[in-house]
Amino acid sequence: MAGTFKFELVTPERMVVSEDATQVVVPGSEGEFAVLPGHSPVVSSLRPGILDATLANARKVRVFVKGG
Repeated sequence: MAGTFKFELVTPERMVVSEDATQVVVPGSEGEFAVLPGHSPVVSSLRPGILDATLANARKVRVFVKGG
């Protein structure tokens, strides 16, 4: 689907989310940042906070992350 990207949130125990998304706001260790379609691939450490994802079907997902 145009205007989306594959978003995967993975823990050592399991895959939490694996869906197409239109935007994800991540609590990065250096501050929050948004990922949009066409964004360069990113690997970032996380601080505790809320990760907000808008999925391709307009469904919103909010996940508390402890860090990582």
